[in-house]
Amino acid sequence: MSASITEAHWLPGQVAALDGTAPETPVLEFHESWTTWGDLAAIGAAVEAELVRLGLGRGARVGVVLENRPESVAVLRLTLSSERCLTSFNPLQPAERLSADVLRTEAPVVFASAEVWTLPGFAEAVATVGGAGFTLDGVKVAPVDLPDVPERGEPRSVAPGVAVELTTSGTTGTPKRIPLTYRQIESALGSADGHMAAGGGDRAPFTGGIGLLTTPMVHIGGLWSVLHALVQARRLSMLERFTVDGWRDMVRRHRPKVSGLPPAAIRAVLDAEVPAEELESLVAINAGAAPLRPELADAFQDRYGIAILIVYGATEFSGGVAGWSLRDHRTWWKDKKGSVGRPFPGVELRVVGDDGAALPAGEQGVLEIKTPQAGGDGDWIRTSDLARIDADGFLFLVGRADDVIIRGGFKVRPATVVEIMERHPAVAEAAVAPLADARLGQVPVVAFETTRGMETPAEDELRAWCRQGLMPYEVPTRFLPVEALPRSVSQKVDRAGLLALFHPEQP
Repeated sequence: MSASITEAHWLPGQVAALDGTAPETPVLEFHESWTTWGDLAAIGAAVEAELVRLGLGRGARVGVVLENRPESVAVLRLTLSSERCLTSFNPLQPAERLSADVLRTEAPVVFASAEVWTLPGFAEAVATVGGAGFTLDGVKVAPVDLPDVPERGEPRSVAPGVAVELTTSGTTGTPKRIPLTYRQIESALGSADGHMAAGGGDRAPFTGGIGLLTTPMVHIGGLWSVLHALVQARRLSMLERFTVDGWRDMVRRHRPKVSGLPPAAIRAVLDAEVPAEELESLVAINAGAAPLRPELADAFQDRYGIAILIVYGATEFSGGVAGWSLRDHRTWWKDKKGSVGRPFPGVELRVVGDDGAALPAGEQGVLEIKTPQAGGDGDWIRTSDLARIDADGFLFLVGRADDVIIRGGFKVRPATVVEIMERHPAVAEAAVAPLADARLGQVPVVAFETTRGMETPAEDELRAWCRQGLMPYEVPTRFLPVEALPRSVSQKVDRAGLLALFHPEQP
């Protein structure tokens, strides 16, 4: 069943109910300055006036270049409370790709900061699709005088039942735009609350603990933090972009019990040697967005005594579908490290073979998921992840079904090569890519970051190391040391950027 504009949803009403909050209530900290509920409401009212003037009511698509700033939160609150659709654009991509995204998406209206409107080709793209454009800085909303274009198109104005259109991280190719319905997001919020045993008690709105937003709103993890804060009526402290110093300052000042960090940020905190006393309020770190090595989790836990709770999910599933709870971590981590946890309430997982039949516990196959978070009619959804599920229900990811390198007829799984490379004490993180080869079709190549404080190992040393743990055809043909692996907005290694490292002559 597809989402319908007439379908009843609880999320808009719950967000709209916050309109009774006292205007002077501080709700969002940004650059160490608090935005009040009255500020968010004023921004929303200014945007609402323009949408009404354009005839964009319930179900309408509202394009926003979704930077980490209070204006983005205000527009998200408005679209959810009015049952419109927030159509997000990634501000971190180059101007040419951002403009191309606008052309593909055909939103009827786009709100962005004044700085974004100066990017080459951006205003032209909005004009070409027939959209309207507005600058959005503070409570000031101003129409943009769009340039003349040869022909203005007809935008796609409505997306009935869709709450947010969000792009994937694009680590395996061109980012896909995923429509997340109100039904999906409501299911995901309920599932996550069941997993975390969340409960707000009788506290007044926007009181109690302060949540931390350290990842981009344009990624599902960052958007999820804002959604959850709105639904729970919790205050939020937002970083424009993650830095170790910015995060540690937030933790010192607000003393949260839980924070979220992707694996790259966890390693950055370790490398920065942040004093343990600065993080003493933290009980757990939620870690998602990219694979996390057990050795990295153990290193963090040993130094700080803070549990790393891994979460597995995807944009297509409206967020997390499996993960570690604090209770499971205390009971099972020693025996189950390497797992991404157990399914959230309302989520079913299974592993299937090449014939599509479910496999017994412990056997490796392709992961399938059944959850209302994925939309559809409750069918099993096949992922691209290779996995196994043990007898206790813990999910272990072992690679991807779509990234196998075929070297002269032999299959090389990048995850296998990465695991051996990262066992070398001087390799902090590695990533493997397929390089075209005239004789063999493809060969594996590897780029790696050197462990802080250690010398970069020579290629011959790494080749000998790999030969001890890999089949001959799995050993990479090139070993490239880099200062930093290329990453997407979600902090996953960017495959296109990784391949570009081995083709520096190409633009």
